[in-house]
Amino acid sequence: MKRMVLATGALMALGGCATGKPYSGVEAGPALVAESPAPAVAPVTIPMPDNVLLADWSGPYGGVPPWDRVKPSQFPEALQFAVEEQRREIAAIADNAEAPTFDNSIVALEKAGQRLNRVGTIYGLYSNNLSSPEFQKIREEWDPKLSAASDEVTLNPKLFQRIKAVYDTRAGLGLDAKQLRLVEKIYEGYVRNGANLAPADKEQLATINQQLARAFGSFSDKLLADEEKHTVATVAELNGLPKDVQSAAKAAAAERHLAAGSYAIVNTRSSVDPVLTYADNRALREKVWREFVNRGDNGDANDTNATIAQIVELRADRARLLGFSSHAAWRMQDTMAKTPDKAMDLMMRVWPAAVAREKEEVADMAALAHKSGFKGRIEPWDYLYYAEKVRKARYDLSQEELKPYFQLDNMIQAMFWSAGELYGYDFKENTGTVPVFHPDVRTFEVTDRKDGHIVGEYYLDTFARSGKRSGAWHEAYRPRARLLGDTIVLNSNNNNFTKPAPGEPVLISLDDANTMFHEFGHALHYLTLDVNYPTFAGSQRDFVEYPSQVNENWLLTPQVLNRFAKHYQTGQPIPQALVDKIEKANRFNQGYATVSYLSSALVDMKLHLKADGVVDPDAFERETLAELGMPREMVMRHRLPQFGHLFQSDSYSAGYYSYLWSEVMDADTWAAFEAAGNVWDKTIASRFKSIILQTGNETDRAEAYRAFRGRDPDVTALLKRRGFPTN
Repeated sequence: MKRMVLATGALMALGGCATGKPYSGVEAGPALVAESPAPAVAPVTIPMPDNVLLADWSGPYGGVPPWDRVKPSQFPEALQFAVEEQRREIAAIADNAEAPTFDNSIVALEKAGQRLNRVGTIYGLYSNNLSSPEFQKIREEWDPKLSAASDEVTLNPKLFQRIKAVYDTRAGLGLDAKQLRLVEKIYEGYVRNGANLAPADKEQLATINQQLARAFGSFSDKLLADEEKHTVATVAELNGLPKDVQSAAKAAAAERHLAAGSYAIVNTRSSVDPVLTYADNRALREKVWREFVNRGDNGDANDTNATIAQIVELRADRARLLGFSSHAAWRMQDTMAKTPDKAMDLMMRVWPAAVAREKEEVADMAALAHKSGFKGRIEPWDYLYYAEKVRKARYDLSQEELKPYFQLDNMIQAMFWSAGELYGYDFKENTGTVPVFHPDVRTFEVTDRKDGHIVGEYYLDTFARSGKRSGAWHEAYRPRARLLGDTIVLNSNNNNFTKPAPGEPVLISLDDANTMFHEFGHALHYLTLDVNYPTFAGSQRDFVEYPSQVNENWLLTPQVLNRFAKHYQTGQPIPQALVDKIEKANRFNQGYATVSYLSSALVDMKLHLKADGVVDPDAFERETLAELGMPREMVMRHRLPQFGHLFQSDSYSAGYYSYLWSEVMDADTWAAFEAAGNVWDKTIASRFKSIILQTGNETDRAEAYRAFRGRDPDVTALLKRRGFPTN
């Protein structure tokens, strides 16, 4: 059985109690299996509604989602039927009169709920990409129901007794290493999530989880509402902004039917950062900055502070119920770090060096600003503006000078070419041959160039739009799990670039290109992943960012730049002199980048170490940053009121440190490629593919890293990369 965490936090590990009642829909609220034995339930054939969401996926590539025929109104009926169907499947396992075996309990559980997983995949996509008011109302009703249904599986005593029976006798069952690991992972996951609790405590746990599901959805809706706001500007106020940024702001104003001559700065990072970097108008920078950093923190209907306080307290209550000292302690049981202390140790090793570097950067900016006649203090809305001027003065390099060489389509081809060189994949566009969920979505058939067999179908959703959450991410619609007959992967990358006016090119920053390579690293991980059991189609939270961060490294190699970093007008490759400047400036502004990220990770961990979970989010953020010595010229990359990683689901809660943990492995891995004398070394790439990417969670990830690298990762490589002291 796959476990799919939706963007709103509903856990799609649904199944149910062995009640044997006829199909009647799902009701929110605890619906746990009675502890007393129940008679076996005879198989019942239930007519399936004529609903496109319930049909098996058809068409090429082993079947694809029918995106073009889906309507939000279809979800309630489809979810009700799919939950009840899986409920019957789980009942058949739990009520099996035969003694528990690996096949009739563990394998049967892995196969259960396939229809529900398909419906849940489309439901999750709507949560992330197409969250209309109509869908939000459906999600408000269904997230708690899905949470309740998830707990029916985890807290089903008869099902757990069968799992435990296999677990207790596993040593004598003749299982291979992967089967043993599967039994152990499933058993440990059920225990960690409450399977051993007393009946009353199970009821309380289920109630907490439903309350969290509602709160996650509420947070998501409020954040989305604030991110769909905009700041209106005149052309005079946009002085200093590149033409393509101005053009995008003009198009955004037209889309919103603003008055002629108006420009709209949408309240998302991809629109805000260029203004903060280039706009000469300091008042506009401050206005745009304040609008952006106060998302969810304006004391209005979209304020998220009360929702966050509820989430944090509920998490603490749940951790205490499950026998853990804090939410962080509970969340880190199935991670590489294992304990909050180890994660904190790594972060605090890097933090002082990052703060020291940030102070040097501010001093450089202040000196340059004062020379230009600015006599005030550097404020947060000045940081990127003056940092860009220091970059230009010190390295004769500006982001605006680079953008003409980083055209979106060229960078897409660069990603594909790199994947071919490293892993033998070919990408052929086939947009228009399979259904998509929005006209902007492009599709690509992925094949193995060794023998031409189809690896997957890759969807690329590039532009921002109303109803789509901010940021960039990867979604796996169908991973490769051979037990289920799923051999062709379906997955996507989703970005939020500003869509240009018709006929104009999409020029992106070097940072944006780096983000594309990062997210494509996730896509490559899932295209390569090849496991038998669905449970293994994933990784520990502090490992999952490792493959994607490794993939970033190939962007700035000469082989990529010479082929794909071409001027959008002349077609000429980026000059070597400009490449040399990029290399010299590669550690520039690392203080800012590290403090911005690491302050968010530290606040996350400290917040979720609170045993009682009682917190005023604004006050906690302010006091914790003061305690850490947060530079006054900066804010967290994600302030708590808009920290979707933490509060749209449990996914990254007490886990935002994972980017740094993964970067330790990433930097150490890249050092291995560099030591080979050729960063495209086929032997190392092949070992990385077979040991790290293909294996999912079939083996312990620390052991997998040691098998690949020959030792544990060394943090020294990361410190050197960022230009920090290694002692």
